[in-house]
Amino acid sequence: MSFPEPILFAHRGGRAHAPDNTMQAFRLAVRLGATGLESDVWCTVDGVPVLHHDGRTGRRPLRRAIATSTIDQIPGDIPTVAALVAEVDPVLPLSLDIKDPAATVPTIRVAAAAGDTSRLWLCHTDHALLAAWRDLDPDVRLVHSTRLERIESSLERHAVDLAAAGIDAVNLPESEWSGGLVALFHRLGLRCLGWNAQHRRQIDRLLALGLDGIYGDHVDRLVDGRRARSGG
Repeated sequence: MSFPEPILFAHRGGRAHAPDNTMQAFRLAVRLGATGLESDVWCTVDGVPVLHHDGRTGRRPLRRAIATSTIDQIPGDIPTVAALVAEVDPVLPLSLDIKDPAATVPTIRVAAAAGDTSRLWLCHTDHALLAAWRDLDPDVRLVHSTRLERIESSLERHAVDLAAAGIDAVNLPESEWSGGLVALFHRLGLRCLGWNAQHRRQIDRLLALGLDGIYGDHVDRLVDGRRARSGG
């Protein structure tokens, strides 16, 4: 079930190397060897999905919500999803944390217009909402991003429910993964992703566990860890 090589997702474009969620960061992450990019998506009031972490622009106390702004009111250094899709390799995985559900359909449309929606890994904390997105596109990868303490049922029941709903992956903090969890989710056809892997010891541990994707701010550390693991 696991990929031949885990996807190395540059968190917010690899914010250890450049301002987060900027085209500068995304370009640099790819040059450094990231095999996937991660960002957060909000939707403008006129239906344009953009990449930003907290969804508010400008300086305090005059910050403005992206959800109440038109695309013309968004600062030019905030990329659109379309700009990112057009910029990077058309098969490079894009893990997008959907902060505003209104951004879901426009984001899928952007990827579809570029030719491939299977590159999208759409993440959300609400697995019921994710399940509702399954009918939007059969090829989009759906990711339940959560913590163990937030899962109300047994872990096996949760895994069964996710698989039955057509959800593709589980994303947990680095510290919560274990060999047993990886085996459980893989047995039910779910890919395993780990976030907040910032140090080599964390990255090495996740690689040893067989995770399918790892998120970190330091692209160089991710690349070095995978290279050491493969003996390259």
